[in-house]
Amino acid sequence: MRPHLLSPILALSLMALPGLAFAKENRCGWIQNPTPGNYWLDDRDGTWIILSQGSPDEPLGMENFPDISTGDYVAANGNYGYTCGCIQAETEGDPRDMGRITAIYSVKLLPLNKCLADRSLPKPE
Repeated sequence: MRPHLLSPILALSLMALPGLAFAKENRCGWIQNPTPGNYWLDDRDGTWIILSQGSPDEPLGMENFPDISTGDYVAANGNYGYTCGCIQAETEGDPRDMGRITAIYSVKLLPLNKCLADRSLPKPE
């Protein structure tokens, strides 16, 4: 095999292996925390589960997830509610059938007006 072909072939091989090669995505929409231990993001493509109470599948980087009530926030259930924001993350699955966020790299909370003005977003629950 020619040495100059090795790198592209190796890169393609790694991308074909599940769990080894992921791309960061910037997902923006309604970040919801309706009850303890439950977080998800509703964006223009559907719903991304971030964390489900009792599930052992916590995404990498969840320890860096901010307190969403510190920004522009709607309390909808006592201390729980929703806000607008963007999450730079790795995802898996189809958000039309509840995809999952598997790794969180950053979270930026935005003013509620940003999501309210976006007609591609569903109304928060």
